[in-house]
Amino acid sequence: MSVKTTAALLLLQLSGFFGAANSGKVLVWPMEFSHWFNLRTILDELVKKGHEVTVLRPSVFFSYEVDNTSAIEFETYPSSYSVDDVEELFVEALAKIIYELPKQSFWAYFLMLQEMYLKESDYCESLCRDVVFNKELMTKLQKSSFDVIVADPFVPCGDLLAEILQMPFVYSLRFFPGNTYEKYSGGLPLPPSYVPAALSELSDRMTFIERVESVIYMLSFDFWFQTFNEKKWNKLYSEVLGRPTTLAETMGKADIWLIRTYWDLEFPHPVLPNFDYVGGLHCRPAKPLPREIEDFVQSSGEHGVVVFSLGSMVGNLTEERANVIAAGLAQIPQKVLWRFEGKKPDILGSNTRLYKWIPQNDLLGHPKTRAFITHGGTNGIYEAIYHGVPVVGIPLFGDQYDNIVRMKTKGAAVRLDFLTMSSTDLFTALKTVTDDPSYKENAMRLSRIHHDQPVKPLDRAVFWIEFVMRHKGAKHLRVAAHDLSWVQYHSLDVIGFLLACVVTVVFIITKCCLFGCQKVAKAGRKKKRQ
Repeated sequence: MSVKTTAALLLLQLSGFFGAANSGKVLVWPMEFSHWFNLRTILDELVKKGHEVTVLRPSVFFSYEVDNTSAIEFETYPSSYSVDDVEELFVEALAKIIYELPKQSFWAYFLMLQEMYLKESDYCESLCRDVVFNKELMTKLQKSSFDVIVADPFVPCGDLLAEILQMPFVYSLRFFPGNTYEKYSGGLPLPPSYVPAALSELSDRMTFIERVESVIYMLSFDFWFQTFNEKKWNKLYSEVLGRPTTLAETMGKADIWLIRTYWDLEFPHPVLPNFDYVGGLHCRPAKPLPREIEDFVQSSGEHGVVVFSLGSMVGNLTEERANVIAAGLAQIPQKVLWRFEGKKPDILGSNTRLYKWIPQNDLLGHPKTRAFITHGGTNGIYEAIYHGVPVVGIPLFGDQYDNIVRMKTKGAAVRLDFLTMSSTDLFTALKTVTDDPSYKENAMRLSRIHHDQPVKPLDRAVFWIEFVMRHKGAKHLRVAAHDLSWVQYHSLDVIGFLLACVVTVVFIITKCCLFGCQKVAKAGRKKKRQ
């Protein structure tokens, strides 16, 4: 055996030894759909590095797709809800969000949002109860001796499990409405004057009226969060832990917050040491397309192709909306690959081909792709940024509106309204982003910013999780704001004390002056009498 071969084998053995020594056990409290897709990327990487990963999965969840070769383990627990109940809840909520919520006035919007969120919150609470009151499952988790919990706080409970099991935890989050979790649990300073509240659809360059809107959005979400959401969870957390506590307090113990965005898309704002922005961690260089799709793409000639997808959560469109879209697509010179489920539109153009699934990342990385029509989900937006593809945004719900606002502000997107756009609107928007070179240039600029990072987003995300495992937490990165009351945080007690001092000094000086004046006046009167 040669010296090189021997050295290579020895190095391989040593790396395996040290890898095993540094491996840990990760418990995961996840969320469905795109949240899971993003989190799964991190978990797959942790598995590759030798860590044991166990995902808590209720029996009613249905979006957990993992490669058969993956070593991710699932701990399935019985749910209080049936599959039919969850599907009905999901379909009803999605229909209201897409077709009814955008039509509401400002206050009606919040009332409908509150109604929908309360139903979702009841379901999320049931998931938490199904775990923490399952004695057999909790005993098993206790004996498993996990090193860290990775949780999506959109469904609270991961922090509660960490408190019960006495272990550190890491959050993976895009945002919560109004940034309430980030502000009150994470301690992140987000001034509404230039940091627009999540779901407000504002940019960081606001007019006076927009700043008024920003403050109203912030106050509305704060009131909604504290009045309708937090009280329910405070009661459950106190019941489980056997002592008074709050959701914000428990969430505030998170060691690291991994935010699923980055400064290529996000507006600049203050950050804290235990917050890291890892947007686009799932993005990859494009792989070769399947032969049938490649042939269709190549048939587009010099005009290229347009990729169209409204995401995995949106299945069937109404016939009216589907036909409006199909008519608009039929007018453009590009070929179109449309991810679509449901009845085929009556006026589908010869340039458009429907697919139940498309290799979206690989298509966006293809040199013939000219534009991406998207609902604006964070994962899809980051694939467009990664590959430098301009966007026509048709947001439907959630963070999609804010994502498209950011892309539009940065000159890489045109926005359309799903409910009111006409075929002509869609045609015009596509013509704009494909014919005006500034859109492609701006998309490429964002792509260069995204790629120009000292450490890749996925590597940073994995690093922080391993960091927390190695050091049994990262409390040294948490600001002291977590130990201050609201009054102390805003220095209201200090301001009150200083005002009291000033008032006291002014009062004493005033009294002294009055006393002196009285003495002088009295002396003057006495002199006159003499």
